[in-house]
Amino acid sequence: MLTDEDWLDHFAIACFRDTGDEDYIAARMAFRAALVTPSLWASHQAIEKYLKCILLLNRIKAPKILHSLRKALAAIDQSGKVPLELTALSSKFIEYLDDCGNFRYQEISTVAFGRNVVTLDRAVWELRRYCTRVNPPLGSKLVHGELPSRIRIPGGYLESLIAEPKSLARSPLIFHNAFFGNRRRRRVRVYPWIKATNAPLFLSPQILEKVRQFVHLPDRVVAGYKNGAKAP
Repeated sequence: MLTDEDWLDHFAIACFRDTGDEDYIAARMAFRAALVTPSLWASHQAIEKYLKCILLLNRIKAPKILHSLRKALAAIDQSGKVPLELTALSSKFIEYLDDCGNFRYQEISTVAFGRNVVTLDRAVWELRRYCTRVNPPLGSKLVHGELPSRIRIPGGYLESLIAEPKSLARSPLIFHNAFFGNRRRRRVRVYPWIKATNAPLFLSPQILEKVRQFVHLPDRVVAGYKNGAKAP
């Protein structure tokens, strides 16, 4: 019979890791299609859910982190329960997503890079290894010049896709993926696109208050535009 602790673990896996896996695949598809907002948003959602899975599996109370990736990382670090190790590239990418990926309505101007799909793959590989209570492969680390090890989380959603050739989600997951899949790749092909988008409020900040009469805008977005308007 499952205990409440077992159900909490199940909640963490089903609601955060598994749905994070789906967001990760959606992000890879968006990167291939050069879709700026969906690629950033889905990447942010995936990373956010992996972090929340780590928090819950380790019973780290952090109900007020909301959607902040920095706050989630800080909560994990301050708990002392998880020896979370991330490469500098992954840490920098997570900060970038925290700044640009948490906006799905083009409230701010953004820039996205097609090559960041590889950075996303790396960040997911590094975080997801902590998203399990069954034989967590924490000893697996990235070593410069060596291929990443093939981590297999028992019962993992990504693992089930890799093992099922007929799955419609399998191809978007493993397409030129150096971190997930049966094939160990030394080289991957990416689409080197760069797209920058100016937010409407950046182009016409004078309509800020009129927009707020009809649409909710995050406080930090409002403060950013107001502070920008005051700048000399």
